[in-house]
Amino acid sequence: MNALKCFTIVGAAVLCATFALGDEGPQTLALKDHKFTPAIIHVKANEANLLSLANNDDTAEEFDSTSLKVEKVVAGHSSGNIRLRPLAPGRYPFMGEFHSETAQGVVIAE
Repeated sequence: MNALKCFTIVGAAVLCATFALGDEGPQTLALKDHKFTPAIIHVKANEANLLSLANNDDTAEEFDSTSLKVEKVVAGHSSGNIRLRPLAPGRYPFMGEFHSETAQGVVIAE
């Protein structure tokens, strides 16, 4: 197989994979005044999911969930990605560890 043909096949495969991932993309989640928006996040059950958290507060916050088995610290005025393993259908609460009285939410896998 010549190099150009091989490059074309590999390029097409990468392009297809990029579009497949781009269709869903990460779900965005914002933190402001120590509250998550949206506080309820719907994801597809039995599939890996990605959340993108934008922390708009001045201080760091830790996205924490025992049921999701996730802990992620995001600095103030910064963002971070939270990878969720494939989840069985159900409700999975999460909180901001540093402001747990106000930073509350739930992931619903369906």
